[in-house]
Amino acid sequence: MSTTEKNTGGSSTSATLGTSLKPRHITMISIAGVIGAGLFVGSANAIEKAGPAVIISYALAGTLVVLVMRMLGEMATANPNTGSFSVYSHRALGRWAGFSVGWLYWWFWVLVIPVEATAAAEIFSKLIGGEQWIWALAVTLLLTATNLISVGNYGEFEFWFALIKVVAIIAFIAIGVVAILGLFPGSETSGVSHLWEPDGFLPNGSTAIISAMLVTMFSFMGTEIVTIAAAESPDPEKGITRAVNSVIWRISIFYIGSIFVVVALVPYNQLDDGSYQTVLEAIGIPASAQIMDVVVLTAVASCLNSALYTASRMLYSLGERHEAPAAVKKLTANGVPWVSVLASMVLGFLAVIGNYVLPDKIFGYLLATSGAVALFVYLSIAVSQLVLGKSMRARDQVPAVRMWLFPYLTGLVIVFIVAVLILMAFDSDQRDAITLSTISAVVIVAIGVWMQKRHGDRGYDAPDAAKAAAPGVPESKK
Repeated sequence: MSTTEKNTGGSSTSATLGTSLKPRHITMISIAGVIGAGLFVGSANAIEKAGPAVIISYALAGTLVVLVMRMLGEMATANPNTGSFSVYSHRALGRWAGFSVGWLYWWFWVLVIPVEATAAAEIFSKLIGGEQWIWALAVTLLLTATNLISVGNYGEFEFWFALIKVVAIIAFIAIGVVAILGLFPGSETSGVSHLWEPDGFLPNGSTAIISAMLVTMFSFMGTEIVTIAAAESPDPEKGITRAVNSVIWRISIFYIGSIFVVVALVPYNQLDDGSYQTVLEAIGIPASAQIMDVVVLTAVASCLNSALYTASRMLYSLGERHEAPAAVKKLTANGVPWVSVLASMVLGFLAVIGNYVLPDKIFGYLLATSGAVALFVYLSIAVSQLVLGKSMRARDQVPAVRMWLFPYLTGLVIVFIVAVLILMAFDSDQRDAITLSTISAVVIVAIGVWMQKRHGDRGYDAPDAAKAAAPGVPESKK
């Protein structure tokens, strides 16, 4: 089977997506995929809501991500695809589902571009000086250029970005543990008494755990990118298997471990937006602000790099399934979907301009249209795995990764995600996100349903391949 057949579900073109992502690229993308800029600068919001009990919030959100990745891993190892969960939704539920999930996911990452570009520009402007919009343009153009040259370039940049993030988190935890044990010379803080001081482990009650979980859940978005990237590597199954099997310890160390250090060493009500920086300053680390600026800049650049890559591959996959303009399928000689990369970059940078030109409230509403996309994607993964998992087990197909306690745990995850979406509607801080995200989702689903009624449910397979169902497709979808 050719690369295109494997990666795009059987359609054939004159060129194929590249396969130059090396095992070390996939490994590091999977290890650091959960470490976003939100962990370093956004965790203070969750801590403010739940206090030290935010550890439970991260544990709950992390458990959901582990289970969702397990389900996605089962489908992805059975049939690696650059469209990932969008393709699996198409196969399990119909064209409307794959169309809707694919476009919602693409929209999410396009809107990540202006957020991360602006964040990077603010840091560069503070460290070096100059106009923020110039830095935003420079960073966006640089990473676009590297993405256009080859997928290996994306992997190489992401490898080093990820390495810096991993080293930074591990160093932070190590320093924190030394400080907790009272062994750090000159430290102003030690021990774990702040886990229950100044007003208890649950200062805002048990319901605050759920409120904080709604905040923390979206910081995990990006974990699933490895299933998209692995399709452009020589051995997708091996890369995905390693990523899925390691997600438990990655979340345990990077999120729960580092957050434990934060709430143990500094009172929850004395943290500003840069909670990690506050801890380092309390311990007595010199130049803490500058250190965290570099770390956050790396995390921001990594997220922007991944946003361009992920948006372009999802758009390419939509084009392969005749759910986006045919032009997005055009590839360079190195197998890069250059039209998809440029289209995602241009729209993303228009949003960067909007971030400076539009009033904050208007741009905030724009961002809110994708605020619940992570949960919509997770729900689509769970429902797709429920359908395709039954089909695979009926044929005695055994992928390298298997979902635990199927179908009961899958069903429990579906119920949990729906419950979280309902809770968002009753949370004043999340109401705009769930309302506007639901409106955007309803519009896109309506278009998907219309397309399916007008053109049928055969957009996924090319005409020559339509006679045979792809692995994991129920007979009803043939």
